[in-house]
Amino acid sequence: MSTIAALGALESGLVFALVAFGVFMTFRILEFPDLTVDGSFPLGAAVSAIMIVSGVNPWLATIAAFGAGMMAGVVTAWMNTKLGILNLLASILTMIALYSINLRIMGKPNVALLGETTVLTPTESWGMPYYWATPLAFSVVVLIMFFFLLKFLNSQPGLAMRATGANARMARAQGINTDRMIILGVAVSNGLVGLAGSLFAQSQGSADITMGVGVIVIGLASVIGGEAIITPKTMFLALVACVVGSILYRFAIALALNADFIGLKAQDLNLVTAVLVAFAIVAPKLKANLSARFSSSKKQ
Repeated sequence: MSTIAALGALESGLVFALVAFGVFMTFRILEFPDLTVDGSFPLGAAVSAIMIVSGVNPWLATIAAFGAGMMAGVVTAWMNTKLGILNLLASILTMIALYSINLRIMGKPNVALLGETTVLTPTESWGMPYYWATPLAFSVVVLIMFFFLLKFLNSQPGLAMRATGANARMARAQGINTDRMIILGVAVSNGLVGLAGSLFAQSQGSADITMGVGVIVIGLASVIGGEAIITPKTMFLALVACVVGSILYRFAIALALNADFIGLKAQDLNLVTAVLVAFAIVAPKLKANLSARFSSSKKQ
């Protein structure tokens, strides 16, 4: 694999680390299976792309993408908490609706950003090739969101949210408004995914209506794969696992598609993704079995 391909995998891994943060909040913190991310990812891309093309400051467009993602999360959580719709079904309904909404926003299936000023334009003055500058810029964004989430999840509202996910009935008994915590958590989760979609569109030079397909699988693979490597004993390690899992996932994809002896091509991406996700799910069990066997052999 070439240096440019490796840096491209690192760039994608850093962008999807934001998706992994969002998926971690819903699936691990709130125990809320949320498929909205398949719609909020292209939503963030669509909002930022159409605003940038219209001459809006790219930083404001990126912030707007974060806000749009949050609104999508609020809709999903509101349907679940206020209308009593099953969380999984509520997220599917929002995801389906977002397909039409994204088309309405863009007015067409895709919007090109080539030649437009984006948040990555200032990196051109850094005096280094774009394939070095872009991952460096994204690493700064990931670090900022990492410490923001770490501080938030260890704050009083964050602890209330974690309590809601761990035992909603006990949390309500302690005076926690669990509905509010679910709405806040799902909103922040999809806000991060919308932000990731915006950055991804600006780095790739276009926003496309189909770019959200399979994002939930990528997020889950990143979270589960990272936890298989780094045991999330603390919130800090859990968030580190999300970043590591996302980057390793993109490198595994790049290696699989660039290894000539395997014979895989671009159209095999979904197959590779399915295999990697299956391995990430099974890996913790294999690790536990190996540890148990090693411990028993030492005792003997």
